[in-house]
Amino acid sequence: MTTPTIATLFRQLDDGATTSRQLVDSALAAIAAGGEEARKTYTTLHAEQARAAADAQDLLRRAGQRPSPLAGLPISVKDLFDEAGHVTRAGSRALEGAAPAGRDADAVARLRAAGAVVVGRTNMTEFAFSGVGINPHYGTPGNPADPARIPGGSSSGAGVSVAAGHVPLALGTDTGGSIRIPAALCGIVGFKPTQRRVSLRGALPLSWSLDSIGPLARTVECCAIADAVLASEAEWVPPPVGLAGLRFAVPQTVVLDGMENAVAAAFDAACRRLSEAGARIVEIPMAELAEIGPANAKGGLPAAEAAHWHRALLAEKSDLYDPRVRVRIERGRTMSAADYIEVAQRRADLIARTDRTTADYDALLMPTVPLLAPRIDAFAEDQAFTRLNLLLLRNCALFNFLDRCAISLPMQRAGELPSGLMLVGAAGADRRLLSIAAAAEPVVGA
Repeated sequence: MTTPTIATLFRQLDDGATTSRQLVDSALAAIAAGGEEARKTYTTLHAEQARAAADAQDLLRRAGQRPSPLAGLPISVKDLFDEAGHVTRAGSRALEGAAPAGRDADAVARLRAAGAVVVGRTNMTEFAFSGVGINPHYGTPGNPADPARIPGGSSSGAGVSVAAGHVPLALGTDTGGSIRIPAALCGIVGFKPTQRRVSLRGALPLSWSLDSIGPLARTVECCAIADAVLASEAEWVPPPVGLAGLRFAVPQTVVLDGMENAVAAAFDAACRRLSEAGARIVEIPMAELAEIGPANAKGGLPAAEAAHWHRALLAEKSDLYDPRVRVRIERGRTMSAADYIEVAQRRADLIARTDRTTADYDALLMPTVPLLAPRIDAFAEDQAFTRLNLLLLRNCALFNFLDRCAISLPMQRAGELPSGLMLVGAAGADRRLLSIAAAAEPVVGA
């Protein structure tokens, strides 16, 4: 099942072909029909609250008021964002007894002000601390392309909620790939904006230095519409951009290592189609990418910052944490202040050097992840979990560290398991990247 695009639904609402209440009822019916898989996709459903909000949007539309293209559309929100009156669990049992939030997170408030209707809170990796999407507390939603495979994480339920056709838009977070990884593995679009673009207020942090907030949706245009709302900018749709003459760089350092054959074939085909459409694709060395791993060898910014946030909760409820998450958070306790400052300084240096290296290119191209979605049972052993998690995160996390905007586009052909093409833009060039991605989308997509 797939949902129409945001633009299509907006037209249907305006034409009277449907109502917000009908869209919300359809979303809730699709979730109910999903049975056990849908149960693992959401931690909470807001059925009655969503119906009431939809009815309110229908009244406003009949009065000629529709605040944005999102008005009246059902969406999902990752269980990392505060919603007034609801407990933010972040996929963890350790927060089940926490007080309900007193107000919406800024990102949620902006979506509601735009008329979006939240139908539920989506499952996630506990505290957003892996790219796999496995959750031992609330269950692991299967990938809609093959339920025996992982959906990717940490925004696992967000990716599934869109790919399974429940909602046209999901709100996620991305600290090391948590929007782009599930987008790639589930066959949808995921946009990670420049880190400072969207307010983090009311989103439970993993790493305040790296956390970004963005959308998962069917198309680049859908993501661009949502991004404008999240960034408190005027309504915007990517203008047409010709691919002819655009310069894309394919780094030859790190990001192509260890690709599965199916991903390599899909990536080569995507690059070939872009080249045939007139884009110029250049292979370049990027030594900076090889330095990022060693710079984070002691755990990096996420481990240190997560250890700081979790110290009181771990002291009281460490037994309720997923052990695989707890051990990575506790690793941050071994970092000294000097270690933390050194990582921050090396990051600033690598950002400056990378900006110089890529200044002549419109975007970087690479696979979002170097492998197809592994089977869920492949993660039974801790050693396999660690190895595969690092591979899933590797390419995406490089560009959180380098403070870039990035987007994952589906690049599989019909009948293939999903894989993603990542386009990376300069910090602050979010709209430029979305325009380029919109031009590339029909060329590289299935």
